[in-house]
Parts: sequence; C-alpha cells; structure tokens
Amino acid sequence: MNVEVHTVRREVFVDAATRLMQVKGWEQTSVQDLLDATEASRGAFYHYFDSKQSLLEAVIERMVDAGLGAVAPVVESHELAAAPKLKALFGGIARWKSAQKALVLALLQTWLSDDNAVVREKFRHRLAPRLTPMLAKIIAQGIKEGMFKVTSSEDTARIFVTLLLGFQDIATDLFIARQTGAIGYEAVRDTVVSFNDAFERILGAPRGSIDLADEAVLQEWFG
Repeated sequence: MNVEVHTVRREVFVDAATRLMQVKGWEQTSVQDLLDATEASRGAFYHYFDSKQSLLEAVIERMVDAGLGAVAPVVESHELAAAPKLKALFGGIARWKSAQKALVLALLQTWLSDDNAVVREKFRHRLAPRLTPMLAKIIAQGIKEGMFKVTSSEDTARIFVTLLLGFQDIATDLFIARQTGAIGYEAVRDTVVSFNDAFERILGAPRGSIDLADEAVLQEWFG
C-alpha cells in the first residue's frame, strides 16, 4: 500500500466531513452526502472508515492536531517566562478556536449528543497525552524560575490537564446556558476566575498570574 496516497485519499473524506458539518450539521449529514461531495464509492469510504462515527473522530483528531500545532512555538519559545508563556498557550488556543468558530460551533452541537459519548472520551484520550508534555515543559521552566512551587512538573501537568478537561465541559454548559439566557455574563466570568484561582494554587503561583481566558475571549463567546 502506498501510505502517502492512502493518507491523501483519507484526508479528502475528512475535508468533506468538515465542510458538511458546518453547512448541514453532523447529524444531518449522511454517508451518501459524503460520497456525493467526494465523488467516491461506498466501498472507498468503508476502506478508510468503518463508520460515520470513526470519520467524526478523524475530524476531531485533526482539530486537536491543528490547535496544538498552532501553539507549539509558544512552548518552545526562549523569549517568554513561564507564567506569560502559560497565558500565551491558553490565548493561542482560544484564538485558534475563534478563527475556526463556525466549525467549533458545529462540533459543539454534535458533541452534546448522547450517541457521541464514546467520541468525547476518545477526544480526551487523544488530547491529554499531547497537551500534558507541553504543560510539563512550561511548568518545569516555572519551577526553575522560582515562579511555580511544585515538586513534579509531570504530575502537576497531568492534574492540570484533568482540570482543563473539566473546565471545558463546564464552559460548554455555560455557553449553552448563556445562549438561552439562563445565566448572565458575570456568572461566566466568576467561574473562570474560580478556575484561575484553582490553577494558581496547584502551581503555587502568585495570585493573578494565571489567565485561562482574557476579557476579549469571554466577550466573544459569552458576551
């Protein structure tokens, strides 16, 4: 098998799925829609994906790779101290999401479906091992700088990622509640501040040094 050709053909389906998700919504997109968009046969589709759900996993995997790839230079920067680097990491991910807002919102609708609980879990298992070493590197830098008061950068990074995933779930609930008018903007901001405080305590960092989302980001998504 020609691996390069296989990858290119597989990515054609991922491209089509990404477009259709934003236009029609994932639940409304059928395998036939994907075949029509790619001018491929049903056999070709099932050669690369064993189900529509596995294609959704591929879409999410690409998003994870792209989002973390966009902020990788921040982690490797020699110009930033650890605390501003951590802020830049979160800010970079937020900017990437904003640039892909239509796709993120389309995915959000799918994300909440009970049918996709397995996909959500697979997303967590893919994100955690990618994000943990990035955070561990920043935390280790912060320890050397005397900014973070922890003994293990790796263990702390794992805890950090676990809380970040929890924060993501809560942020999703807040977004929905905000869209329906069930809560006000201040409730969102208070929640973010609480998580910022928790992360600072975990790192032993000075108060106000951690910022999960700045005001511009909160206004864009929750304002």
